[in-house]
Amino acid sequence: MIMTLPSIDRRIQSLFPVALASFLILGTAQLVLDAMKNNHSQIQQLFYSVGREEHRRLPVVLSKEDRMDEGCNVFEGQWVWDNKSYPLYTEESCPYLVKQVTCQRNGRPDSLYKNWRWQPRACKLPRFNPKKLLEILRGKRLMFVGDSIQRGQFESLVCLVQSVIPDGKKSLERIPPMKIFKAKEYDASIEYYWAPFITESISDHATNHTVLKRLVRLDSIAKHGEEWKKADILVFESYVWWMYKPTINATYGSNANVKEYNVTTAYRMALETWANWIDSNINPLTQKVLFMSMSPTHLWSWEWKPGSDENCFNETKPIQGPYWGTGSNLEIMKIVGDVLRDLKIDVKFLNITQLSEFRKDAHTSVFTERKGKLLTKEQRSDPKTYADCIHWCLPGVPDTWNEILYAYLLQDYRNFLPPQ
Repeated sequence: MIMTLPSIDRRIQSLFPVALASFLILGTAQLVLDAMKNNHSQIQQLFYSVGREEHRRLPVVLSKEDRMDEGCNVFEGQWVWDNKSYPLYTEESCPYLVKQVTCQRNGRPDSLYKNWRWQPRACKLPRFNPKKLLEILRGKRLMFVGDSIQRGQFESLVCLVQSVIPDGKKSLERIPPMKIFKAKEYDASIEYYWAPFITESISDHATNHTVLKRLVRLDSIAKHGEEWKKADILVFESYVWWMYKPTINATYGSNANVKEYNVTTAYRMALETWANWIDSNINPLTQKVLFMSMSPTHLWSWEWKPGSDENCFNETKPIQGPYWGTGSNLEIMKIVGDVLRDLKIDVKFLNITQLSEFRKDAHTSVFTERKGKLLTKEQRSDPKTYADCIHWCLPGVPDTWNEILYAYLLQDYRNFLPPQ
């Protein structure tokens, strides 16, 4: 159930920019570190040559448990306690996690946030099987496109599959604005492309950008698209960078003609540019496109605990019952729905917002880093200032997003096979 709020609290209007600016800087710092790590190594060829060795595709055998019931809404349900089968991996077992998301290693005293399983109301999600996913991806490129929230989903999926790939048969390359994980035996890659507004902007540089100075080119997407069109499966997301202020500087047409737009107006214009690119460049016979709904924030505890004045810090359990935070903009949700509905090409909408709204307990909070350094003891003692209630711990909620993504890829995988 979605609770519609008539207006955004004035306190939120004033506090949201401050909170976003603080925690989106974390994404910039992490990309800087990623680039530094890669400076010492020679950048390998990113794309396989046309004459590369063919990797034999094995059939993916689907059991009854792998199939979702037709018409089942996997986005409606509840979080159930399951410490026997969750988490699906650990911080220790995945060497590809960045410090920003390794909450327990960073000092978080509880681990309960790792043991919740999403249970749809009318069906079951198929159990994640990394070998089946890798077979589906054999010879293909899956690319996540978006901001640091999307990078977390990328890292989650890498961790979900990497344990079944032998050492020496997998690698992670950092080629800004991209990160590329390769499963060599499968000739497959899982990739991440930094594009916080989807269309081009002055924030597209992988290491030199800030949410404080936003300028979006609402009708420009071709530069990004050169990389996107080479992918077989594209997963898009764009939200939190738009929400720093209710207005945004942008251009449409001439780059010299900068105007101030209402954010929702600019968002619609940017998404329509993206939609035109999708319709003009995607081959639905060989490529698949998905769009993730907004990732919610939990910046103000008064929303789930009336009378309090805190945030997600020290939260250890999901919210029970109906809940919709004011950090999730319903007008943006409507815009996404409108644009996807008008597309000529089918784009699957993965509406993860409501299920994630319940997880006030699963953010990185003060057990994270800022500007490349873990928070100090003094900073951790001031959670109202320093708690990050935007990004998610891993293992955690983004794993569920990927379980849902996996379920849809299982359902449709025959469509990905090249024409015989």
